[in-house]
Amino acid sequence: MRRLYGEGPLHLLLMAASFALAGYAGVRLLAGDAWGVAVWFVGAALVHDLVLVPVYAAADRLLCRSAGPRSGLVNFVRVPAFLSGLLLLVWFPLITRQTRRYEPASGLSPDVFLGNWLLITAALFLVSGGWLVVRTARLRRRATKGRPSASH
Repeated sequence: MRRLYGEGPLHLLLMAASFALAGYAGVRLLAGDAWGVAVWFVGAALVHDLVLVPVYAAADRLLCRSAGPRSGLVNFVRVPAFLSGLLLLVWFPLITRQTRRYEPASGLSPDVFLGNWLLITAALFLVSGGWLVVRTARLRRRATKGRPSASH
């Protein structure tokens, strides 16, 4: 099996199940408004490729230049920014209050999502900054332990 497929039978089973689930979700999604879903999908791909990729590539390039060459500091900004952007993408209609059906269907107000997203974003950057401070302190402590003392 591994020689023919390249992986074990569990991997094949999980891949088949994920494709079946994706197919089911696709059929259910397209059953309501196939044209609207297709337009949204193509529009999202175009906006991503033509607008978002150049914007975050330029932001990353600027960040890399300001942090210096071979700096590991860039990831302390990249990771929380990525997670915050992902949450923005998931909650975008609720953050921007573009919801007509959310409150009647859930009984919850969409008013809290912008504040929650901002708090989560601040917490992500605070944790990342704290992690950077701890990492820097450890590296400095190791560097001073490795130096020979002046008394020798």
